[in-house]
Amino acid sequence: MLIRLNDLLTKALLVLAALLAFALSFLVVADVLGRDIWLKPVKGTKEMVEISIVIICFLQASHAVRSGSMIRVDVILELCPKALRRLLMVIGYLAGAGFFALIAWGSVDGAIHAWVSNEFEGEGALRIPVWPARFVIVFSSSLVALQYLIAALSVFEILGLRDEAGEAPHV
Repeated sequence: MLIRLNDLLTKALLVLAALLAFALSFLVVADVLGRDIWLKPVKGTKEMVEISIVIICFLQASHAVRSGSMIRVDVILELCPKALRRLLMVIGYLAGAGFFALIAWGSVDGAIHAWVSNEFEGEGALRIPVWPARFVIVFSSSLVALQYLIAALSVFEILGLRDEAGEAPHV
């Protein structure tokens, strides 16, 4: 039940990131056309792109881990015996969980500060609030850490995760 909810959440965040990237592409095209044709760029495009890119990357990270799309060196793993391969995978997954947990923990104060101080990016006509991106970093990093912990447990088939062929998923 929790695994399915987790999968649903990671896929929903992936779709949200894709929709944001799609909308951002229209903004960039409008800015370029406005700049070249009417000599009037869309105000705040730079700031919106800067913040949106961070949000898009972090929203996609949990799905990347869940689907097994994060970078790893398969060549070394394939040369190892099965027991050592499992150990190395667990160490790698736990390192990933620790890394993203530290990102989440280290970002909480910045997110709260951005909210309380009403921090903005940009000057003049359009100012973009920074707090949504900061909270997305905290939330998504926490979710990625959870994905890595689930992956570490699935190596030893503790969660009973199996695909249609009866094998543990390649997370």
